[in-house]
Amino acid sequence: MDIDDFDIDRSTEEAWGAFGGRLSEVLSMMDDGAELTLGMLAPDDDASPFISYDCPALGRLVAEASSNAVLSDDYQLAASQLAQMEQLGWSSPSADSSRNFTSEWSQDQTDKLAELSVATMRDVYGVLHPVFLTADQLADVLQPPGPSEPPYPPASQALGSDTRAVIPADAAELDRLVGLELTRIYGAEPFHDSEGDYAIRVGSTMVFVRIPSDAREVIAFSAVVHDVTGRSRAAEVLNDLNSESRWVRFWLLRDKVFVSMSALARPFVPAHFQQVIHEVASIADSIDDHLAATLQGRTTFSSSEE
Repeated sequence: MDIDDFDIDRSTEEAWGAFGGRLSEVLSMMDDGAELTLGMLAPDDDASPFISYDCPALGRLVAEASSNAVLSDDYQLAASQLAQMEQLGWSSPSADSSRNFTSEWSQDQTDKLAELSVATMRDVYGVLHPVFLTADQLADVLQPPGPSEPPYPPASQALGSDTRAVIPADAAELDRLVGLELTRIYGAEPFHDSEGDYAIRVGSTMVFVRIPSDAREVIAFSAVVHDVTGRSRAAEVLNDLNSESRWVRFWLLRDKVFVSMSALARPFVPAHFQQVIHEVASIADSIDDHLAATLQGRTTFSSSEE
């Protein structure tokens, strides 16, 4: 299969690297008085982890990372996490400075500040992928370049109703068409990693979209269970699921269970692609907890992280 080489850990690591590079660029361009806050997608955004950046004077940056003084009970940092913040280089909260962790930098050190930010969000606050981060200002700069205006049809047209067929010239054009459709579905272009996969958060899991080099299909897939124990048992369970499933396919790759479905791309029909995304997303999010329990594995995200 065209996704047999998929490694979600490698993909996530590369996504963090790409995000850090874009964050460094944004920080390096902040003007005197500019501010930026990175938060995480959570039910209670005001009490969830964040990192804020302030440029009090051109060439100088001050970063603050949320401490227990401002975090809700669900996000309180344990003693080991507090120690980790200090090990990373954050200055601890104090009555004289700030209730949060602080760090000051020259604006020519934004690569280092971005590295600190990624390590804090990923390793301390537990954000599993940069698609779960939000930015209050300059958010467009933190995302990859958006797609150009679509040649078809108006954005106001209802999703799932566009049956116009397009023959993409090559994988690059198909990738552009897919990016346009994902932007229409989700309101913004999803994260696009260095391997060309789109990454989308759906409830307690993630859906990836890949365009094979021959551009004959678009594959939507999700790793619904990780760290599966007992491949024989897993094979039996997945065989039963596949015999009952009408559209999607379940399969085992190393210690992970994936669900996938393809949309034929010659021609590419937006309505068909949107149905594929909906099918994979809804099944992945609805079955992952049950399947993880059955196979004694774990989901990509716990229900508390939704």
